Amino acid sequence: MSANGESSRRAGGGAQAVSPPSSPKLTVSRPPSPGLSAMDPGSPMGLGDGDPNIMDTFKPIETNMSYDVPTDKPYKINPPPLDRPVRLYCDGIYDLVHYGHMRALEQAKKSLPNVYLMVGMCNDLDTHTRKGKTVLTEGERYESMRHCRWVDEIITDAPWIVTQEFLDEHEIDYVCHDDIPYASADCDDVYAFVKAQGRFLPTQRTDGVSTSDLITRIVRDYDKYLRRNLERGMSPKELNISFLKEQELNLQKHVSEIREQIKKNIRGTREDL
Repeated sequence: MSANGESSRRAGGGAQAVSPPSSPKLTVSRPPSPGLSAMDPGSPMGLGDGDPNIMDTFKPIETNMSYDVPTDKPYKINPPPLDRPVRLYCDGIYDLVHYGHMRALEQAKKSLPNVYLMVGMCNDLDTHTRKGKTVLTEGERYESMRHCRWVDEIITDAPWIVTQEFLDEHEIDYVCHDDIPYASADCDDVYAFVKAQGRFLPTQRTDGVSTSDLITRIVRDYDKYLRRNLERGMSPKELNISFLKEQELNLQKHVSEIREQIKKNIRGTREDL
């Protein structure tokens, strides 16, 4: 499932950019640009890895400068091609794109020295039917992913489950995803047949963040966000709330202001004493 496609990206980590083989029906593409070896490691614009707070939280993702693939997995992984960019594919919904999505894509891009990374994103019809309503529309999700530095190409209207026909059509060497079995109504692991072919390359999931977590935060603090938007000039009609709800929020605001004033006065009194 996920989020996270795009449109004008880097062709891989080799010293020289190599044009990928032409694939039919690639929806949004951009020409390859200089290899990853010319870029500073880390997040977009070279930010992130130099921040000690971020370094304490996450290990920087290093570019693999060899063509070695993992050998400790319960499934085989084919050796990569050496004479051209390795064509990797990540699929997902990528709703409310966040750093968990970005780190997964960065891992895929840096997994081998010369990678051409494609991201497939499911449309709203499939997503809403199989997974539930998204916050962003399919167009907004496509456009969000288009700005990810790690992605070379976006494939819109991607299939919910990768098929053999899709693999062959887009000349995909490896499908990238964390290797925890991803179940659907039809099978226990939608990537099982890709693993059986040796065409699955695992990434590491980033714990502590997900689209569901972000939505939960908003739902949990629903009244706070309503008050925030009312204070910014949005009307109750735009927020789809009743007159009574608006008055309740106004009352909450006044109570909060009184509490803050009392706290401020207490602090001032303590300082005076």
